[in-house]
Amino acid sequence: MASHIVGYPRMGPKRELKFALESFWDGKSSAEDLEKVATDLRSSIWKQMSEAGIKYIPSNTFSYYDQVLDTTAMLGAVPERYSWTGGEIGLSTYFSMARGNASVPAMEMTKWFDTNYHFIVPELGPSTKFTYASHKAVSEYKEAKALGIDTVPVLVGPVSYLLLSKPAKGVEKSFSLLSLLGSILPIYKEVVSELKAAGASWIQFDEPTLVKDLDAHELAAFSSAYAELESAFSGLNVLIETYFADIPAESYKTLTSLSGVTAYGFDLIRGAKTLDLIRSSFPSGKYLFAGVVDGRNIWADDLAASLNTLQSLEAVAGKDKLVVSTSCSLMHTAVDLVNETKLDDEIKSWLAFAAQKVVEVNALAKALAGQKDQAYFAANAAAQASRRSSPRVTNEEVQKAAAALKGSDHRRATTVSTRLDAQQKKLNLPVLPTTTIGSFPQTVELRRVRREYKAKKISEEEYISAIKEEISKVVKIQEELDIDVLVHGEPERNDMVEYFGEQLCGFAFTANGWVQSYGSRCVKPPIIYGDVSRPNPMTVFWSKTAQSMTARPMKGMLTGPVTILNWSFVRNDQPRFETCYQIALAIKKEVEDLEAAGIQVIQIDEAALREGLPLRKSEHAFYLDWAVHSFRITNCGVQDTTQIHTHMCYSNFNDIIHSIIDMDADVITIENSRSDEKLLSVFREGVKYGAGIGPGVYDIHSPRIPSTEEIADRVNKMLAVLDTNILWVNPDCGLKTRKYTEVKPALTNMVSATKLIRTQLASAK
Repeated sequence: MASHIVGYPRMGPKRELKFALESFWDGKSSAEDLEKVATDLRSSIWKQMSEAGIKYIPSNTFSYYDQVLDTTAMLGAVPERYSWTGGEIGLSTYFSMARGNASVPAMEMTKWFDTNYHFIVPELGPSTKFTYASHKAVSEYKEAKALGIDTVPVLVGPVSYLLLSKPAKGVEKSFSLLSLLGSILPIYKEVVSELKAAGASWIQFDEPTLVKDLDAHELAAFSSAYAELESAFSGLNVLIETYFADIPAESYKTLTSLSGVTAYGFDLIRGAKTLDLIRSSFPSGKYLFAGVVDGRNIWADDLAASLNTLQSLEAVAGKDKLVVSTSCSLMHTAVDLVNETKLDDEIKSWLAFAAQKVVEVNALAKALAGQKDQAYFAANAAAQASRRSSPRVTNEEVQKAAAALKGSDHRRATTVSTRLDAQQKKLNLPVLPTTTIGSFPQTVELRRVRREYKAKKISEEEYISAIKEEISKVVKIQEELDIDVLVHGEPERNDMVEYFGEQLCGFAFTANGWVQSYGSRCVKPPIIYGDVSRPNPMTVFWSKTAQSMTARPMKGMLTGPVTILNWSFVRNDQPRFETCYQIALAIKKEVEDLEAAGIQVIQIDEAALREGLPLRKSEHAFYLDWAVHSFRITNCGVQDTTQIHTHMCYSNFNDIIHSIIDMDADVITIENSRSDEKLLSVFREGVKYGAGIGPGVYDIHSPRIPSTEEIADRVNKMLAVLDTNILWVNPDCGLKTRKYTEVKPALTNMVSATKLIRTQLASAK
C-alpha cells in the first residue's frame, strides 16, 4: 500500500529559510548563501520523507515566497512595471513582484483560500506575453534525483492559476481570464516534456479551485485544458489534487472525466461528504489518493477511525489503487513535535506536527498492507482516550455562560450615528482623523528584551522599564508626526494572537511551532485544547500606561474572537462556533475593564474574519452569523461615548460588506491600497456605509515609501465615494514588519497629505 504527502513546510524546523531570506533582503548575504540554505532544507525534507517510507514524495513545493508567484515566474507573466527584459527570471525581479521596490509597488497579496497563508495575485490581460521563464520545477526534480530520491513534481494547475488571477490594471474587469488558457498551456506542455525527459513518472497538478462553486464555463475550462495536455501526458501518471473542502458533485463529475489523468486526490477531513461521491461513482482503474491525515491542524490522527475509512475505500478503488495521503499540504501545520521540550507530556501526546503526520501516513499505509504496528496504534488509541477524558478540557462555568448567549443578538442600544455624535463631542477629532493600526517596528533590541525576560535573564522590573521606554518613544514619534489617535505600538507582544492566548485558560503554547504566513513572515499559532476563559486583565496595565503619556486618545488594542480562533490550532472535538463564543466572552471582560480604566477608543481586530469564510456559498450565512455575533458580544455593553474600532486586512471584503456593516463597529480600518483600491468599488456601486471607515492609504508589507501626492490622490479617490465626516486616514495594516527608516517618512507623508486635503476642503466651503 502506497503513501503520499501533498506538500511540506518550507521554513525549516528553526525557521532557517526565514532568516536566510531576511539576510539576503538586507544585503547581508548573497544569492549563493540563500540558495545554500534552501538546498540544505530541500535535501533534508526529501530524505526525511524517503526514510519514513513515503512512496510519493513531492518536489517543487519549496518556494522563496509562494507557489503561485513561482507559477507566474514559470509562465513569464511579469507585469510591465518591473522592467523585466526576458530570460530566466532572477531573484531581483521575483522579489520585486512580491515586495515591491523603491520605484514600483508590489503585486496584490491575498489569502490562500480559507487559510492564514497568503499568495501573490497574478495580474493578467489580453496583452500579457507568456514565456517559459523559470525552470524551477525541473531543476528541483533533478536535484532530488541526484540524491537518489524520485519525487512527484507539483505544479499549480493551469485552470486554478487563471481563476486565482485578476485583470491587470487598465484591463476591463469583465475580461475573461480563462480566455488565456490557450496561451499558457504550451508552456505547461514544455514543463511536462522536460520533467518527463528528466525521468519523472508522476506529476501532481494542484487544482484546489475545484472545491469552489464553479459555473459550467469554468468547469468546461478544466475539460478543455486537460484534453489539450493529454498528448504531453503520454507515458506519465498524472495526479489532480484538490483540498480544503468537499468537492461539489458537478466538479467531481468533471474531475473524474478529465483526459489523461491517472489519479485524484481528495481532502477527506474538511471534505467528508466527498466520501459519498467516491463510494457511489469512482472511476474504474484510477488511483484514489485519500487525504485522511489532517494537514491543517496539529491533533494526532485517530488512526483507528482513519483505518476504517481506508478499508471501506479499498472496495471502491481496489487495494493496489488506494494511496494514503494528507488532506492538503503540511505547510499549514508546525514542523516537528520533537522540537517542543516545554509542552507537558499529556498535551504533547495529543499532537502531531508535520514530521509526525508523515509517520502517521506511512503507518496507515503499512496497516492496510497487513503490516500494522500494534504498539504504535495502541499508543495512539491511548492518547485519543486521554484527550476525551481529561478534566483540563472542560470548564462547566464557561460552558454555561456560552449556552446563555442564545436568544440575544448582543447589539449596542443605540445607532452608530448617535454613537459617533457622542464620541465626537468627547474626542473632538479633526476632519479626516489620522491613526495607525496598532503595532510599530519590532526592533532587534525590543525582541532581545522580550526574549531575555522569557528566559528569566532580566527581572520583571527591568522588563517593565524597557517596555515603558519603548512605549514612550512610540508615543513621542506619533505626537511629533501629529497623528490624531495614537497606539502604544504593542512592544510587549511578539504576536497578536499568541499574546492573548498566553493569558487565557484553555490554550497551550509551543516553543517552535512556527507556520509560514507569507514570504519570510512566520506565526506561532496557539493551541486551543479546552474551554476558554480570562482569569485576569490582559492589556489594561499597558493601555493605562500609554494613555498617561499623552493627552491624545490612545487606542486599547485587542484581537477579536474570530481572529483568535482562525489564527489558532483549534480543538476539533466541538463545533468552532462554540469555541468562538467562549473567546468572545473572555474578550468582552477585557473590553469592559479597558473602558473602566478610562480608555475611550478600543480596537478589536478581526483581521481574519473573512479568512474563515467557507469556500462554498451555501455555508456562508451560517458562518457569518456566528462570526459577526461573536464580535458584537465583545462590545455590546460599552457606553455610547466609547468608540469601538475594528481592523481587517488582505482578503476580498466586497462580498461580505453587509456582514461587516452588521458588526456595528463605530470605525473600521481596512486594507485597500495593495489590492488596487478594490474595496472602493463596493461604495461606487451604491453600498451605504454610515460608520467611520479608514481604507488603507499605503501598503505596509512593502519597503517602498509612498509620496505625499500619491497618498493625497488615494484619499481623494476615497472622498469621491465616502462622506468626509466618516473617512479616516491610516496605513493598510500594522507596522511591526517595517523599519523606522521606512515608517517615519511614510507616516510623515500620510499626515502631510491629510493636512493638504483638510486645507482644500476648508477652502472649498
